[in-house]
Amino acid sequence: MTNEAIILEKMTPKHLDRALELSRQVQWPHRREDWELVQSISQGIVALEEDRLVATVMMTPYGDDAATINMVIVDAAMRGRGLGRKMLEEALAKAGERTCYLVATQEGLPLYEKVGFAVTGETVQHQGVPLRVEAPAHVTWSESGDHANLVALDRAASGHDRTALMEILRERAKFAVIRDAGEIQAFAAIRSFGRGLVIGPVVARNDSEARALIDFLLAHHQGRFVRIDTDVSLGLAGWLTGRGLNHAGCGIKMRRSGAACGQSKPTHHRNYALVSQALG
Repeated sequence: MTNEAIILEKMTPKHLDRALELSRQVQWPHRREDWELVQSISQGIVALEEDRLVATVMMTPYGDDAATINMVIVDAAMRGRGLGRKMLEEALAKAGERTCYLVATQEGLPLYEKVGFAVTGETVQHQGVPLRVEAPAHVTWSESGDHANLVALDRAASGHDRTALMEILRERAKFAVIRDAGEIQAFAAIRSFGRGLVIGPVVARNDSEARALIDFLLAHHQGRFVRIDTDVSLGLAGWLTGRGLNHAGCGIKMRRSGAACGQSKPTHHRNYALVSQALG
């Protein structure tokens, strides 16, 4: 069957069961609830062959200037026919002039380079049941009136408007915070994901704050399977391994400049770093 017989359409909740099957085929840990979260804030595309879903991709917009490309999966039986590139080009068309980001595997790197993505760094994944740690006394749980401040800090660290993502996390995650003179200066989120829990985003002014936030979350979730992805350049890999979270792979960070943004980069507040993201 040729690619002319492939129909592309908007992803809706009716596609999620089959999307889940595809992610299991590539040994991703995602649950249906994890697909639902991404689908709810994204513009998703599916490829159908005789009504059978054979590929997925998501474009998650962050305001008008940025987006992430994620959940790129092609059924094993359909590979080698250019379907992955077709799906990717459709997602980029939906992104329009936004600068796009993604995390690639080594196998996917050539495809992404062909459509204009360039390598910008590397992420490292750690996961496992953490060792017992003490909860730092200066870290607390967030309060009901803190959300606007969390959104503002996330924007300062990421350089993008991720309000929709943060609103979803408000419903599904718990937030640990560090206050200084009563004002929130750093935070970290934890939520259910895959085999257990995932930590992210983590927004902090320095390594000490990031480690304190992560320790607080680990201390309050003893015995649970936890995953966290961090930028290699931050140098947290050895520390996380020492906490019992074993190295579980790396990802290649990539960026494709939007037409409106040229080669410009997002403006980050110099005092904040996005230590761990919530999505790829």
